[in-house]
Amino acid sequence: MSYTVDVFNINGEKIDTRNLSDSIFNDDNINKKLIHEFVLLQLSNSRKNIAHVKTRGEVVGSGRKLFRQKGTGRARVGDAASPIRRHGGKSFGPRNVRNFTKDMTKKARKKALFGSLTLKAREGQLLCFDSFPFDNIKTKNAVSALDNNGLSGQKILLVVSKGDDIAIKSFRNIPNIKYIYVDYVNPYDLLTHNKIVFFSSSLNKLESIS
Repeated sequence: MSYTVDVFNINGEKIDTRNLSDSIFNDDNINKKLIHEFVLLQLSNSRKNIAHVKTRGEVVGSGRKLFRQKGTGRARVGDAASPIRRHGGKSFGPRNVRNFTKDMTKKARKKALFGSLTLKAREGQLLCFDSFPFDNIKTKNAVSALDNNGLSGQKILLVVSKGDDIAIKSFRNIPNIKYIYVDYVNPYDLLTHNKIVFFSSSLNKLESIS
């Protein structure tokens, strides 16, 4: 199945219907297992080890045995750093040296990304703006573009090229809008936003690096 995307101007007028690249937007690229694996990789690789406890060997204090082994009528005990004592070391607690990093082959990553893009196209959640024809940075212009295209209040991923500074700075203060450079498009961001909005220039870039 071939996919298309409607191209609108900032006034909400449809000016074109664009055929999407078959190498990217293709049902054969949809592999939900791979997409799931890529999302888990992103979440795992962004994880930061914060929780950390000291073992009994790291707790500051004397290593002296607290009282003699026999003859007291009490249970035997070691030093104050024992895990069974208050303020002692912790057994099997979280450590910040644990490695959560995952990896995937380049081929599998590309297929998962293309599959995610295809799912968005299939669900009608892909949109393209012809351009953002302003010379000044104004959030008002960006809000107007969203209103005119029925996108207000939605969670939107704006895919831009590195030269789109005016568009980036106009959209970045609007709630629920996240911008991302086309080189860094990824399944997690695609799947966690309601609408994916490309500019014609960023869509061209995506199709050129496929």
